[in-house]
Amino acid sequence: MTKAELVEFVAENADLTKADASRALEAVIEGITEGLKTKGKVTLVGFGTFTSKEREARMGRNPQTGDPVEIAARVVPGFKAGSKLKEALN
Repeated sequence: MTKAELVEFVAENADLTKADASRALEAVIEGITEGLKTKGKVTLVGFGTFTSKEREARMGRNPQTGDPVEIAARVVPGFKAGSKLKEALN
């Protein structure tokens, strides 16, 4: 499902215009992003938990030349599905 399809789904199920649904979806995404930046964790009970994880700097290899390459430290997002989401998929 693409973002446009999700906006259409929300608009139909919440009786909103597509513009309102798009703004609502953008607000949710922005809220999750801000929560990860400031607190490092966003929990939506039943759906799942978004977390931010720190990866340490490490040495990798250039696949074309085989030369060692330093990979910088970074923060990456993670997600762990909640019980209701797992049940819905199974």
